[in-house]
Amino acid sequence: MATHRLKILEKEPVTYNVNRFRIEKPAGYQFTPGQATELSFLRSGWEEEKRPFSFTSLPSDDYLEFTIKSYESHQGVTKRLGEAQIGEEVEIGDPWGTISFKGEGVFIAGGAGITPFISIFRDLREKNEIGRSKLIFANNTNDDIILFEELKSILGHKFINIIAEQKDTAYDVGTIDKEYLKENVSTFENQYFYVCGPPKFMKKVTDSLGELGVNSSSLVLESL
Repeated sequence: MATHRLKILEKEPVTYNVNRFRIEKPAGYQFTPGQATELSFLRSGWEEEKRPFSFTSLPSDDYLEFTIKSYESHQGVTKRLGEAQIGEEVEIGDPWGTISFKGEGVFIAGGAGITPFISIFRDLREKNEIGRSKLIFANNTNDDIILFEELKSILGHKFINIIAEQKDTAYDVGTIDKEYLKENVSTFENQYFYVCGPPKFMKKVTDSLGELGVNSSSLVLESL
């Protein structure tokens, strides 16, 4: 696998614990919206700590972008990246991943699980191919919603938010379960279901979709 040592060009906060990083793009580097790569932060002692992150830029952009949530309670790579400065270096490998756009459908994301969908939605907007696709996005609080304004501009009323831990939210309150899916999805046939999020979230959502009659061939998930 090829590796590339690249400088951080821009760092911008997206939420209170999420940053957008734009880094150099190697000549000829190509990926498909939805794919990821392994990235390590080239600060002393962290060079071998590789973690998977999804590209959130478009393949046509002249930079690579990652939208990364920093977990302050973990003394790990994401916390170090939250401290990173412009000009510091990261190392990435080849692109990989099985999440890609197969056709119109329902995208279901939990927290930072939105990241592989960002490039997909940006690409569909560029092509004017959003069509009937919709997004159901689960978070703990309003402040956790990543790129709310952009996703709203892309999807309009097809952008549904559900909040688990904030009672005064203007959005739906609770978690995504079988009943919630029945209320917010018009049909469970002849469309794809794209699901990404923490493991427990993934299991709950995919089990619920299975109970609602969704065939495994209609599920687009990351293969681990």
